[in-house]
Amino acid sequence: MPRNIHLLVIDPQNDFCDPGGSLAVPGADRDMDRLARMVHRLKDKLADIHITLDSHRKVDIAHPIWFVDSRGRHPQPFTAIRAEDMTNGCWTTTVPAFRDRTLDYLRALETGGRYPHVIWPYHCLIGSDGHAVWPALFDAVAEWEERFATPNIVTKGSNPFTEHFSAVRAEVPDPADPTTQLNTGLVAALEDADVVLLAGEARSHCLANTVRDIVDALADPATIQKLVLLTDATSDVPGFEGLGDAFLRDLVKRGLKTTTTDRFLAAA
Repeated sequence: MPRNIHLLVIDPQNDFCDPGGSLAVPGADRDMDRLARMVHRLKDKLADIHITLDSHRKVDIAHPIWFVDSRGRHPQPFTAIRAEDMTNGCWTTTVPAFRDRTLDYLRALETGGRYPHVIWPYHCLIGSDGHAVWPALFDAVAEWEERFATPNIVTKGSNPFTEHFSAVRAEVPDPADPTTQLNTGLVAALEDADVVLLAGEARSHCLANTVRDIVDALADPATIQKLVLLTDATSDVPGFEGLGDAFLRDLVKRGLKTTTTDRFLAAA
């Protein structure tokens, strides 16, 4: 049995996991309940737990408040906005001084090619109930902490000028903000593990980008074989299931392993 098992949980927050959350991911409540049961079962065998928290303010480049059309109306959630939509006057920024920086951002995002810029419902606002960890998982981690263990909490997304799906780096890092740049500490901690269990929301976005960025940042590409995706502890944003499927297909080809919460160390 591996001696140093880490669990990395991506954004297990109420706004994603509660069916009534502002950006609810169907099935995420059951994902996190299954994961909580695994943490209870393996509490003495998990060397470390890393939890990432999407942490936004209302004023954010991916929230409706950021953009307006020619009539001063904000975009509806799930609207895709491209650089072309700004240059042709379809959308502009609510704050005129942000226009040029936002246009540069959209162009950089499109050059990166991972995602179009999508406006999301207001979600995971710092200090709100939606920002908190799903209760069943919170309780399981609290029980694990009774060993005098401390989870590694990684916040992301508080820079309003860039999306931050990945826990490892922002979609377009801000040179002036170290929190948007490569999280070398998290990568190094995971490299030291014998096994890294992966779970969280959503498979199509934040989990996918985090795992891709971890793999790209590994000093030894063979380290990907330490990564194990818990397939029953992650779900997709509706309408983006193809992105989740592509992520799993691509990373399995590169060496990612998969299992489920009840099968991993099932005898433990």
